[in-house]
Amino acid sequence: MTTVSPRSARLTFRALEPIHGMIYFTPHGPEMYRDLGLTDPRMMYFASRSAAFGPVAADVTVAAFFNFNPAAVRVALPAAWEIASPAAILRARLLAVDRSLRQAWGDDIAGADVREAADLARRAAERARERPQGRALFAAHAALPWPDEPHLVLWHAQTLLREYRGDGHVALLTTEGLDGIEALITHSATGEVAAEVLRLSRSWSEQDWASGVDRLRARGWLANGALALSEHGAARRRAIEDRTDELAVYPYEAIGEDGCARLRALASSLAVRVIEGDLGFPSVLSERYRQAIQAESR
Repeated sequence: MTTVSPRSARLTFRALEPIHGMIYFTPHGPEMYRDLGLTDPRMMYFASRSAAFGPVAADVTVAAFFNFNPAAVRVALPAAWEIASPAAILRARLLAVDRSLRQAWGDDIAGADVREAADLARRAAERARERPQGRALFAAHAALPWPDEPHLVLWHAQTLLREYRGDGHVALLTTEGLDGIEALITHSATGEVAAEVLRLSRSWSEQDWASGVDRLRARGWLANGALALSEHGAARRRAIEDRTDELAVYPYEAIGEDGCARLRALASSLAVRVIEGDLGFPSVLSERYRQAIQAESR
């Protein structure tokens, strides 16, 4: 018996996700990376998120990130390491986080809510560190030192919990025999995210996307006609999501159901302030985050 349900693990993760996710949109990120000499947005993204590995070859990042076009990764890496060291990029990333959260939370940056949320999230993340096996991207970030200030502790903790969950999700997608673009297509076919958003953000061509759709239709995952899951595909996708929730439970057992509920309550207002803090969130994503926070606060 566990002390946390899979549903609670999912809701807690999603309640905090805007606090981590803003690093991919905030204008403070590019400002910091440009100071190091990184000017290509792809280089900024791939180098900053994979810098915890050290100066790895592109294919390590291809494997860990899973659903991005490998060609896009190889344009950015290892070239980025010739411009700035992973250590310097990680420092720039954390400075961007600091500036972004200070912008969003103002005088409350070291307030009681931030400190309590940071403590709860860190306890869950520390438990995750007991099981790094099979979770390479998580393990790389878990090996980084903890920041000192509560708002940075909260961001780092959610980063660990996010990558822990994500690594488990990738393992399940691989087990289902899905490659990166096929995983994106099945996600889009649920109706949650527009196909063009996923295709363009992961640097796939229209031809690549069409070929992936054809492969999935041939295997019975997609219905004929419009991009939608078949009955078989919907069942398989639901199984992947349910099992992802189950595999994400372990860290949250450190704080139990009551701790998860408290963390969600604290995170809800903090996350809304991040979304509304002029940090570059696309409007569609902002709305999705708001809807998730409203659902999870009930």
